[in-house]
This record gives sequence, C-alpha cells and structure tokens, in this order.
Amino acid sequence: MPKIADTHIVNRERVQPTHANNYNSAHGGIVMKWMDEIGAMSAMRAAEQSCVTAQMSSVDFERPIPIGDNALVESYAYRTGRTSVHVRIGVSAENPHTGETESTTSAYATFVAIADGNPTPVPDLQVGGEKCRELREKALAEEPNMD
Repeated sequence: MPKIADTHIVNRERVQPTHANNYNSAHGGIVMKWMDEIGAMSAMRAAEQSCVTAQMSSVDFERPIPIGDNALVESYAYRTGRTSVHVRIGVSAENPHTGETESTTSAYATFVAIADGNPTPVPDLQVGGEKCRELREKALAEEPNMD
C-alpha cells in the first residue's frame, strides 16, 4: 500500500516571459496547469495507476510569481476514497539566487483513478511517520467541503 511520503512531489518551473501576464508575473492559468500536472503525479503514485482531474477547489492566489523566479510546486496525497485520491497542492516563489521561498498559491484537488475508461478502486493510503501524520492532519483541517 502506498504511503503519503510516496506521493510527495516537488517540482520547479522557471517563470519565463512566455508564462507571464500583463504584470510580468506568472499567469494564473499557467500556475494552475503546473499544479494540475504535479497533483496528478501525486495522485497516480497513491492510486498506483492513471488518474484524471475530477475537481480543484479553493485555489487561492496569495501573491504573484515574478518573471525570473522559480515556481516551486509541491503536492502530496492525504486521503483516498473508493476511486478517488485527494491531493494538497502548494506553490511558492523561489528566488533562484538565494533559495528563499514565499508561499504564493494553494489548492485542494480530487483525482479519479481510471482503467479502461472507467473509475477503478484505489488502495488505502498509509500515513507512515510523524511528518506524514502532520501533513495529513493539516490538509484535513484546512480541506474545503468538496462534496
């Protein structure tokens, strides 16, 4: 059975002018694309099979990511349903010279495991160590009502 730690993924995208809006910062749609891709990777590790996005809730853009900074996208699965995987996704702006980060965007997403074009059951997600327990509890406490 997969553990929360198995689903933890961190990715960096350098914000280029082609990713920017009129304010010289990452376009929200581009950031959401990165979030969806990395979130899906976490979901697939939890489901141990292909997943599709079913829902993304409570996407909060707290501050922009300027051109030249890195978008640090981090996700992990924190619970599963019968065929669904719930994923917490966070984005930070990372200064490429110093490594300093500042939270910019957060969201919760639900992915559904698919086999032969139909939803398929997923294994239970194991919590594992104390850090994973803390991540799960934090995600559950802040999780929006997605029903």
